[in-house]
Formats: sequence, C-alpha cells, structure tokens
Amino acid sequence: MNVIGINGSPRKQWNTATLVTKALEGAEAVGSTTELFHLYDLDFKGCKSCFACKTRGGSSYGTCVLHDDLAPVLTKIATADALVIGSPIYFGTVTGETRSFLERLLFPYLTYTVPYGTLFPRKIKTGFIYTMNVTEERSKEFGYEQIFKSNERYAQMLLGSAETLCTFDTCQVDDYSKVVIESFDPIHKANRRAEVLPLECQRAFELGQRLAGE
Repeated sequence: MNVIGINGSPRKQWNTATLVTKALEGAEAVGSTTELFHLYDLDFKGCKSCFACKTRGGSSYGTCVLHDDLAPVLTKIATADALVIGSPIYFGTVTGETRSFLERLLFPYLTYTVPYGTLFPRKIKTGFIYTMNVTEERSKEFGYEQIFKSNERYAQMLLGSAETLCTFDTCQVDDYSKVVIESFDPIHKANRRAEVLPLECQRAFELGQRLAGE
C-alpha cells in the first residue's frame, strides 16, 4: 500500500500538518509506504478551464494538461492506494491552495456523461482532515458541515470511499500576547493544545490505519 499525504496549510509544524503526519504514521504502522507534500511549497494554480482533459480524442483526455509543480503529485496520486488531504478552515472553507489542488485533482476525472462518471483508473480511499479554531457547535451554526460533505461526495463519486476527521477549537499560535487576537482565551487555547491535540493525533493515526487497511 502507498499512501499520499497533502498538507494544505501554510504551516508545516502546526495543527493540520501534525494531524496529516500522524495519519501517515498510522498507515506506516500497518506496512504502507507514505509520502507527504506541502502545497505551499509548490508553484501551481487551480483549474484553468481549458477543457483539454475533456477534448474528444485529445492527448490529454482524462488528465490535466498543466505542467507545473503539482503535476508529478497528481501522477503519484493516480497510482496510490489512499490519500490524506488536510486543510485548516479559513473564512469558512479550505485554504486557497487546497481548493486549487482539489480542482486539479478531481476535474480531469469527471465525465460530463449521463449519468456523470469518472475516468479515475481505480478505487482509492480518501481521508479529509480539517482543523479550525471555532467550536463544533459554531461550525454547525456556520454551515461548515455542508463543505465537508461536498468534498466527501466528490471524492466518493470520482475516487472511491471517503471519510472526514474534524478538529475544533484549535490553538492558533504559540504566544497569544504577541498578536491582536482578543476574541480567544489564550489559557483555554493552550489547554486545548496540551490536552485535546494528543487525542486528535490518535484519531488521525487510526484514520491512517483504516485508510491503509485491506
């Protein structure tokens, strides 16, 4: 088994990256090989709507025609057995890089047939990991669940099975006194990072184990 991890956060050692890494460790624990990519290290853009992936008889039918830093990552995903995609929630949705990645990953495989179909060559498991500083109750109030369900639905439709792990009320910075961020209680946030993050890491580890399982 080969499992690809995608960190859609600009930070490489904070909540999202930590949980994606833990998921990959879970996959490794059951014998899988893994590879992690940080989207903010890559030079790429989202879908350009050129429709080269949809052109009848075209040489790029079913594949993205763009040649940039993301292209080899997409090639590796096409032969992987499972995929872990992590993103923090910014302004109610995934980061811009994560959204651009999802466009480039999914659109080439979508067929505008009746009914819709997929050109993805096999079935793989996808795990989404989302981190956010709002509470679970507030996330429901804001309608975040619809975003998570939508991403799951497209992954299931085009790639295979999918599941989601959400981490709420996360600690945003090491030292709240250095930033203007008075909407949050720094003691509460520090306690969340010390007490809850390890539990979420275990959940992510188990997610990786499931994704890599037969």
